[in-house]
Amino acid sequence: MAITTLWLTDFRCFTEASIEPDPHGLTVLRGPNGAGKTSVLEAVSWLATQRSLRGAPRDVLVRAGATRAILRAETVTGERRVLVEAELPVTGSARTQVNRQPVRRRADLAEAVRVTVFSPEDLDLVQEGPAGRREYLDEVLMDQHPRFEVLTTEVDRVLRQRASVLRQAGNRLDADIVATLDVWDDRLATAGSELADARQALVVELAPLVSEAYGQLAGSSEPVTLAYRRSWEGELSDALTSRRAEDLRRQVTSVGPHRDELDIVVGPGPARTHASQGEQRCVALALRLATHELRRRSADEPPILLLDDVFSELDARRSACLVEQLPAGQVLLTTAVDPPPAVTADRVVHVEAGTLSSGAGRS
Repeated sequence: MAITTLWLTDFRCFTEASIEPDPHGLTVLRGPNGAGKTSVLEAVSWLATQRSLRGAPRDVLVRAGATRAILRAETVTGERRVLVEAELPVTGSARTQVNRQPVRRRADLAEAVRVTVFSPEDLDLVQEGPAGRREYLDEVLMDQHPRFEVLTTEVDRVLRQRASVLRQAGNRLDADIVATLDVWDDRLATAGSELADARQALVVELAPLVSEAYGQLAGSSEPVTLAYRRSWEGELSDALTSRRAEDLRRQVTSVGPHRDELDIVVGPGPARTHASQGEQRCVALALRLATHELRRRSADEPPILLLDDVFSELDARRSACLVEQLPAGQVLLTTAVDPPPAVTADRVVHVEAGTLSSGAGRS
């Protein structure tokens, strides 16, 4: 899978711009900070996921003074060519089309363009609280199969409904409240247990891939271990019943998949507290590279790998190790500094003040 041409209209700092990344290898987007390098990757990510890789609201993606942004990409998978288009208005709903047909399901986009993204914000996967790690697992699950998107939506819906009942109860436990909570507890026990089981199975599958990628990146024999830790023991239905009085008092659901944790350990201790920032950076990269490998194994062709500002906090040795293990397929990489000598770009795109110009790759 690869993008052969990407067109940007009124997107971020670009009025009109286009690039033709190398379809089979590494394209380096080189330019100073603020020139628009990350915006190019953001456009590709939006076409694949319908959201900003930086978590930005849609209105800021539209160039100042414009009323809408247009993104278009021609992709190729095997012998099949696909046109993906997105319209992002400042107000109103965004629209995405694949071969002129409206996108209605996540799977429609996955067949046209799939990406794995690493950005500097991924350091939060290691350094911050468990919410980001749960979201990471759910994103990987949803990419594997559309049914997981339905499942995560159902869990979120049930949690909102249960929270509403807890607030309305006002710490009272009359017959109506009991009956209503019984209904939502039953649904949460079913959907929540299924989601936790899927996450746990995914962690088992990811763990050796993450450990291998980390070892190659860090040049270290220290093992990286992943473990999915539930917020309850035994059956979720029993845990919800036993915590009901406390949940009523606090007006929150205290156990369930929304309270679970992905433990990441490097050597003797948690990566969040015991690893250096360089090691944490390698862990975050290893998580994304492991995800990319998992996606490659489940598809006929590898997804597109987007690496944003990947060299900024890696020393020369770790940068060289990253380059050595770049997977086969299309890779788009941004950098504001000279790439390490080991980097052999198949194509270089110079980014300057919202303009894109291609040059020859460096051998």
